[in-house]
Amino acid sequence: AIRRAAQHSIWIHCTSTVTMKLALVFSLFATAAAFSQEASRREALTKGAAAFGAAFLPVAANAAVGESPRFSVFGLIGDGTSYSEGAAYGTDQASKLYSPYSVYGEVGNPDSLYKDTNPEYLARKKAILAETRKRLQKLPAYIEKKKWFEVTTELSRFMYETRGAIDFLGKSPEQKKKAVAFFKAIEKTNLSARQKDQAAAASAAADTISTLDAFTSSL
Repeated sequence: AIRRAAQHSIWIHCTSTVTMKLALVFSLFATAAAFSQEASRREALTKGAAAFGAAFLPVAANAAVGESPRFSVFGLIGDGTSYSEGAAYGTDQASKLYSPYSVYGEVGNPDSLYKDTNPEYLARKKAILAETRKRLQKLPAYIEKKKWFEVTTELSRFMYETRGAIDFLGKSPEQKKKAVAFFKAIEKTNLSARQKDQAAAASAAADTISTLDAFTSSL
């Protein structure tokens, strides 16, 4: 019985040893396979990076041997034709620009596509003044009925276009003076309506039309 127990113990020990050795062998195989896959991935990434860099070789070929680095600070200091600028700051423009930071030409350039003397622009601005006069003619009825909200709304929803048109059309000192008179009449009408002063609002509303007519006639 003792001999059988000893033999059984030896068999168990041998079995455990073999099992551990087999597990170790399988572990080594798994590690080798994982390492091989990792190496393959690294190799693929290395080849991809090399191919990506090769695509930019023509750019690097533009650099001459022994040439100092070229740079530009806002296109004003250094070499404005360097690749870092990318033809910015007017280096690719045939004519002078409005400023180093602009893509538009100088104001008043005869070759410019935009000209403020274009009849189409002038007609558009004068049409705004005509529409403004129609809207101002609605004010007396609003004021008579004390519809103050209608008065202030009428003076704000379209008058922005009116101010822009007058600033565009008013060139001479006399025209600018008449424009100021019109703007003051508008402001007085608006203030009187907010204060619900009917008499002052009616008087100012009448002034808006007369001062607008005076400005229009000077064009």
